[in-house]
Amino acid sequence: MATTNPMRPYLGRLIGVRDLATGIKLFQIELTEPEGQAAFADYKPGQFAFVSAFGAGEAPFGITSTPARGPTLEFAVNALGHVTHTLHTLEAGDPVGVRGPLGNWFPMDEIKGRNVVVLGGGIGGAPLRPVIHTILDNREDYGHLTILWAARSPDLLVFTDEYDEWRAAPDTELHLTVDRGDETWTGNVGLITQLLEQVAPSPENAVTITCGPPIMIHFVTLTLKKLGFTLDQMLTTLEARMHCGIGKCGRCNLGEKFICADGPVFWQREVAGFLESFL
Repeated sequence: MATTNPMRPYLGRLIGVRDLATGIKLFQIELTEPEGQAAFADYKPGQFAFVSAFGAGEAPFGITSTPARGPTLEFAVNALGHVTHTLHTLEAGDPVGVRGPLGNWFPMDEIKGRNVVVLGGGIGGAPLRPVIHTILDNREDYGHLTILWAARSPDLLVFTDEYDEWRAAPDTELHLTVDRGDETWTGNVGLITQLLEQVAPSPENAVTITCGPPIMIHFVTLTLKKLGFTLDQMLTTLEARMHCGIGKCGRCNLGEKFICADGPVFWQREVAGFLESFL
């Protein structure tokens, strides 16, 4: 009986590339092999995949789309290294490889009926976009949605073209903040932890979902605890120097866990004792 090789990328092609923020592009990929289309037919919010730039290598990215909104895969790519800089040179029509989907996912069924607080920092908001889309597309299944969205500066805020849609959704509120503004910014200035204290969401029947730099996750956790949230109410998704994506190479270990295989989504109680190693 044939088995799927988890190290084999599926062939795809870029059907769209657009600027998402300064140094960040959104890549829209159409898988061209039936095997790849089947593998990604029902991926979940929070899962990730490796995207290949042929001749340069591959790198892992959180999937920032949902299958409910169409077959196109979307990834937010920050130009930080050789592979990502190479990806940034590609244009619509160019071939790419996609390996996955990998990792676990946010327990969207488990948190139905609860209020949800989403906290995204910079490009860390990319893996949280599927959570937001899933809630908005199934609005009656979830309670109040509070979105706290932050970046170092206004030009680094991601998915700005969707903010009106988020604000207009029933029982949903969006709060933005930047560490430092510019001459056109009229919104809140300050850290996401300061914004969190201002908004002060209730912990009653609530769950929080956070993604961002480790230092942000650390201090968001401390602030949430001050507001009355427990570690059992906090979900986070972590990034690491993943290489194999299947828990074999050991590069992304977190204590006895591997972020690629046991995560990248964790309840905060699972990683509270190890998060300091990322700081």
